[in-house]
Amino acid sequence: MQTLTIETLTYDRVAKTIDHSLLRPELTLDEIRDGCELAARYDVASVCARPADVDLANGILAGTRVAVGTVIGFPHGANLTATKVVEAERAMADGATELDMVINIGWLRSGADHRVEADIRAVVETAHAGGAIVKVILENAYLTKDEIVRGCQAVERAGGDYVKTSTGFAPSGATLEDLILMRASVGPDVKVKAAGGIRTLDALIEVMNVGTDRCGATKTAEMLDEFRTRKASASARA
Repeated sequence: MQTLTIETLTYDRVAKTIDHSLLRPELTLDEIRDGCELAARYDVASVCARPADVDLANGILAGTRVAVGTVIGFPHGANLTATKVVEAERAMADGATELDMVINIGWLRSGADHRVEADIRAVVETAHAGGAIVKVILENAYLTKDEIVRGCQAVERAGGDYVKTSTGFAPSGATLEDLILMRASVGPDVKVKAAGGIRTLDALIEVMNVGTDRCGATKTAEMLDEFRTRKASASARA
């Protein structure tokens, strides 16, 4: 596999790896609007907005190549499965096409993998019926390596589209070690998303090189501005 570098990457490849995160609880409506406009300007993969802001984000991003995403069972994953399903239905009705759901972390740690799988499957079936994809958050900060593997396997069995490291609100976020483990724990049809702590262009490229397909980010502008600068410099030297 070719190692990804500034020289081999295109702007589109890097930008379409980024889910611009607008999840902090203190964000104002003006900050949500600004974040959506930034995402459109930089042409990233998606905006991941708070559930109450999906309709606003959808209105701003209509007609762009930026998808609208939101979170389900966020940030602790302990909602009733029926509640997660209703959240998913409402999110799609408001215009979301990407849903980042949190597993029931306590169930996984209890060894109740069948319950975890059923919880994921209920959201996945609802989402897929409505034309949305599901990125399933394991919240690795609270899990052992064995639990991460079992969580990934439950996601794959349940039909999830992505396995995701973190909410960004736990004690730690994405690590290369965990991303490598997650990539190895699912088949090629399941993608991997990193979240939490990816704040530089070099860190983004590093996680892309271990098989990460999407990355949650708040430093979107800084990373993509740096890519453009370094790409131009590399092209000038060529």
